[in-house]
Amino acid sequence: MTVLEDTRIGELRAAQTKAEKLFHEVEARGLIRSGIKESQLNEEIFALAKEMYGITTYWHKRIIRAGENTLLPYAENPPDLPIGEDDILFLDLGPVFEEWEADFGRTFVIGSDPVKHKLRHDVEQAFAEGKRYFHQHPEITSRELFAYAQSLAAKSGWEFGGPIAGHLIGQFPHERIAGDKVTLYVHPDSDLLMRSLDEKGQKRHWILEVHFVDRERRIGGFFEELLTVD
Repeated sequence: MTVLEDTRIGELRAAQTKAEKLFHEVEARGLIRSGIKESQLNEEIFALAKEMYGITTYWHKRIIRAGENTLLPYAENPPDLPIGEDDILFLDLGPVFEEWEADFGRTFVIGSDPVKHKLRHDVEQAFAEGKRYFHQHPEITSRELFAYAQSLAAKSGWEFGGPIAGHLIGQFPHERIAGDKVTLYVHPDSDLLMRSLDEKGQKRHWILEVHFVDRERRIGGFFEELLTVD
């Protein structure tokens, strides 16, 4: 069934708004704290999402990364680390709200380390700059947006930490090409026009994800949300 574009935009926006409210509630309830392991925080957030929205389905694995684990991209499965008293961590969740996907990522800092706070600020600012660049370049390809995300990391004094800078998002499950880990991602080897239509003749919607790292300090920061919907 083809869904009207206004409906698709509205559903994606609503899913993201709910994800953002979930993250705010995570902070309001003081769930992000030192002295617990990543896995415990993960389970507490899962329980909160179920309490707030009845969510039990996530379209990708739930990511909670603290300390040196923040250096690692999505595909890795690092050891379960405790959250420290002066730490940086990020959450990357992909909840499904009534068959519509959200993908939302934020960085949190425990303590007053100025470098960690700068990293948190810089990934958020880079997302805003990346989204503005996307809207200013209607013929942009995935390769070009990835290169721009890398340039934003360098401009801020960081290294871009991920092999991609985003991906498709949509109605669960979103469009996939079997075995293809390039075409439908913001990937350095993809020349896909990001505004090209999908196999159903519909507009593609994208997530932009920003992952900056400092390998010397062993820290990373992450920010992601919808690129194509305001």
